[in-house]
Amino acid sequence: MSSIRTLILSSVALGALASQTHAAGFYLQEQAARGTGRAYSGEVADQGPASLWWNPAAIARSPREVHLGASAIFVDSEVNNSGSTITFPPGVRLPVSGEPFAFNPIQDGVAPNLGVSTPIGDRFAIGLSVAAPYNFTTKYRRQSWARYDALTSGLMTADIQVTGAMKVSDWLDLGLGFDAQYTDAKLQTASPNLSPLLPDGITQLSGNGWNYGWTVGAQAHFDRVTLGASYRSAMDHDVDGRVFVGGLLGPLASGNVDTSGSATFTTPWIATFGARWRVTDKLTLDGQVQRFGWSEFGAIQVTTAGGRQTLAQDYKDTTSGAVGADFAVNDRLTLRAGVQYDPTPTPDGERTARVPDGDRWLYGLGATGRIGERIHLDAALAYIDFAKSDVRHDTVFYAGTPAATLTSLRGSVQGTGYVMSLGLRTEF
Repeated sequence: MSSIRTLILSSVALGALASQTHAAGFYLQEQAARGTGRAYSGEVADQGPASLWWNPAAIARSPREVHLGASAIFVDSEVNNSGSTITFPPGVRLPVSGEPFAFNPIQDGVAPNLGVSTPIGDRFAIGLSVAAPYNFTTKYRRQSWARYDALTSGLMTADIQVTGAMKVSDWLDLGLGFDAQYTDAKLQTASPNLSPLLPDGITQLSGNGWNYGWTVGAQAHFDRVTLGASYRSAMDHDVDGRVFVGGLLGPLASGNVDTSGSATFTTPWIATFGARWRVTDKLTLDGQVQRFGWSEFGAIQVTTAGGRQTLAQDYKDTTSGAVGADFAVNDRLTLRAGVQYDPTPTPDGERTARVPDGDRWLYGLGATGRIGERIHLDAALAYIDFAKSDVRHDTVFYAGTPAATLTSLRGSVQGTGYVMSLGLRTEF
């Protein structure tokens, strides 16, 4: 492999994998309809398999129960160009051509969730849960101004958690869970040729892998108050796959290749604290705070045939907070509502178009109806208001070669989201 081909391949693969891991930071909290209805304000202190994602101690006192649910997520978004440029060698700077607006690049999707628990004797319980904590797809048209940052981005994860919990005393429960998480990604980006008159090339990365982590939690039960706390470990990800580069012309043509590639990065730890206060026999108030250790996502180690490189990310730790309430109308119907503030971990000066994220407020409404002796139906709606944020991302294509080309993408993003959640819980 020639030196220019090696440098082109390494540069292109590095850019694609960096964007993919920005996508891995897109955390989905829609793991139970009951939680959606109160804006995820009381899950760490609630009981049953519907709360296993937030606290492995949640099943220590629950009966033998199955929870099955799904959340449909709809996003109405707009990503606009505001002065993006491309600099061709030897320093010719031009505006990025193409459509200046991208409507609804974040695709709608469904996040399923499943949990089951069973007591073992009077003090122990075991459980199994399945969640989809990092799932999303974004798509831009081939002629979009954002094409040098992203065309198609698809990320799917499935987290399988095996849990054991123990009723330590009349008031204290402890839980421990082990997680296996499968990750599958497919990403596509346009790569510029050396003249604005030439069509773009295409870079595509696809990969998958299994990763492992753990979680611990506790609940303290008092007369009218339940306190909950949990910690979910950071998770080291090793993603193996292939890098495809095609459509490069002239002196860049030697960079067209189909080869193996891999990336190593770490997703954040999550610490959750919350409480549920049964004010009256009908009214319960909820509160929850989560601290996300996004600074674990400090760098990406990328390995291709061109060697190994490191890309700094500079994500920041964040804290989300939520409050809510449950109101038991009668023994067959419970209503709930809540509000949550959830800031983005993405740095303002390095936000990409692949996942155009921003700070958000979430407002939830929900209800639970008992439709049988042991069957409960949960339903919820949520509205998400994304703060307007800026896209600002510089990429050097073919870095370290005479063909080095700089794209400076500048834009803005704004949008709203809607969540519809359904869940079914039954004892057996």
